[in-house]
Amino acid sequence: MSDPLDDLYRDIILDHYRSPRGKKPLNRIDIATDGHNPSCGDELMLQVEMEDGTIKDIHVDCKGCAISVASASMLAEAIKGKPLDEAKRIAELVKRMLKGEDVEVPEEFEDLDALKGVRKFPVRIKCALLAWVTLIEGLTNYESGNNTKKTISTEEQKSE
Repeated sequence: MSDPLDDLYRDIILDHYRSPRGKKPLNRIDIATDGHNPSCGDELMLQVEMEDGTIKDIHVDCKGCAISVASASMLAEAIKGKPLDEAKRIAELVKRMLKGEDVEVPEEFEDLDALKGVRKFPVRIKCALLAWVTLIEGLTNYESGNNTKKTISTEEQKSE
């Protein structure tokens, strides 16, 4: 028999996979970064519209497995309307959580806690990380004044 918590997490992942958030095209693109997971073929295009240091809107187009699509959808939901620094903090928190660190996910982002279950399947961790490392790369480039579109591969990630 399965654990009710696992069932809940599975339902959250499936909801985000079946109805991904962040699909609406943007009026203006201030940040554009692509991500690719060569180990399974997941691809992601991330675009962000900024306004006064805040993520006004986000467009995420992810082609891949249920985990990568759901994770990208959760990202779109979690960071829209957040200041740039807070969006980076959230992305780093999720990245640390997926890499096995014991981090506390704020209650307002409880759906993100569903991604903890991915750690049981090490081969899927890069699928869940794809959107988050792509966002971090895009925000870092934006902050440094380098808005050139870049493709990041999960294989390029440093073990931290």
